[in-house]
Amino acid sequence: MQGVRSQMQQDWLKTSLGEALLQQESRVVEEALDGIFGEHCLQLGLWGDNRTFMRFTRTQRCLSIAETPEDEPSAVAELHRLPVESDSVDAVLLPHTLDYSDRPHAILREVDRVLRCNGQVVILGFKPGGLWGLRRLVPGAGMPPGADHLISDRRLRDWLQLLDMRIQGASRYFFRWPLPGNKARGASKWERWGQAWWPELAACYMLTAQKRVHTLTPVRPLWRRKAQVVAGLAEPSTRVSRIRFDENH
Repeated sequence: MQGVRSQMQQDWLKTSLGEALLQQESRVVEEALDGIFGEHCLQLGLWGDNRTFMRFTRTQRCLSIAETPEDEPSAVAELHRLPVESDSVDAVLLPHTLDYSDRPHAILREVDRVLRCNGQVVILGFKPGGLWGLRRLVPGAGMPPGADHLISDRRLRDWLQLLDMRIQGASRYFFRWPLPGNKARGASKWERWGQAWWPELAACYMLTAQKRVHTLTPVRPLWRRKAQVVAGLAEPSTRVSRIRFDENH
């Protein structure tokens, strides 16, 4: 069943509307990945071919994982149980991955587990509202097949913050009606107008977040405090050491 859904998705991305969306998302992802460096970048799920977004990464190595082999990812595995070592990845990309999953919380927890401290996640999603929120009211609407688990950017922001991730950026994009025959005439003009005047009507959004570095400052119990310094003497140093705290242990 997943293989059939994957094929339907790829067929939709070959329509004029799908190709226009991929072009727009390539631009926003390139901008998001431009300042992310390190050793490893991991893409969960495929949207387009294996190189659609991976070509924009600045890390030394790139790996894509999908749940079906049809799209020829680097590896095949369940996205909510990744065969990846904890604290080993510098960047994770989720291109509409959560829109097609009934386990979004589990996937986000895995993202948090595999990311290194200060690692970043880039998430693309369809907005439940906006122009494409009317897709069920429009005969012949060209919404991608199988995208049945849409999450609003506001809710996703709350989920990321519950994982104690710091939201780095948020943007909304693609202001075109979800009609398969919709041509690209005036697309750049509508994109500029939409972002400036009616961002709530966007079809998609991108969120970027960073895994925090936790520190723990030891505090002496009250009964172990040193006696108060006699007036007139220099006060002792109040510096304390800071140690890293790993919330996974």
